[in-house]
Amino acid sequence: MSYTYLPLTQSQAEEIAYEWTYEGDFAFYDMPNDQDDLAEFLDPDQRTEHYYAVMDETQLIGFFVFEPGQNSLELALGMRPDLTGQGNGVAFLESGLAFAIEKYQPHHIELAVATFNERAIRLYTKSGFEPVERFQQETNGESYEFVKMRLHTGVVK
Repeated sequence: MSYTYLPLTQSQAEEIAYEWTYEGDFAFYDMPNDQDDLAEFLDPDQRTEHYYAVMDETQLIGFFVFEPGQNSLELALGMRPDLTGQGNGVAFLESGLAFAIEKYQPHHIELAVATFNERAIRLYTKSGFEPVERFQQETNGESYEFVKMRLHTGVVK
C-alpha cells in the first residue's frame, strides 16, 4: 500500500480531534481527553511543520508527528479508528518510519506508548523498537505508566 505524507491542515486536525473516537480502553487516545494535547494539535502555531497527514489516495487514514532532536527523532502517530486492529499497523508504521528516516536522517527514533496498549507495543517491537525506560506521565486527568521505545536506524552522521 502506498501512502502520501502532506502537512496536516487545520480541517484535518479538527477532523482527527473531534471525529476520531476509539472504543474501549483505546478511548484513552481520543483527543478531547487531554486538553493540553488537544490545544497543541488544533493550534497551527504549536502544531509546526512536523505534523503530517497520511493519505491513502484521497482518504485521511492517519497522522504522524516528527519532533527532531540531536541525531534523534521523537515520533507520535495515530490511525483512523475504523482501520485499527485489522492488520494495517505494520504497513502504516513502516511507511512512516521510511518517510521519517529519509526526511530527517535520525540516528534513532523514539516514541512513548501507554503500557496498557499491548497491541501497539507488539507492533513497535515487530518493527524493531526496543523498550528503554518506563515512566509515569500525567495525562487525561490521571497518571499513567508509559514505556519509551527506541529504534536504531543505522543512519550515521
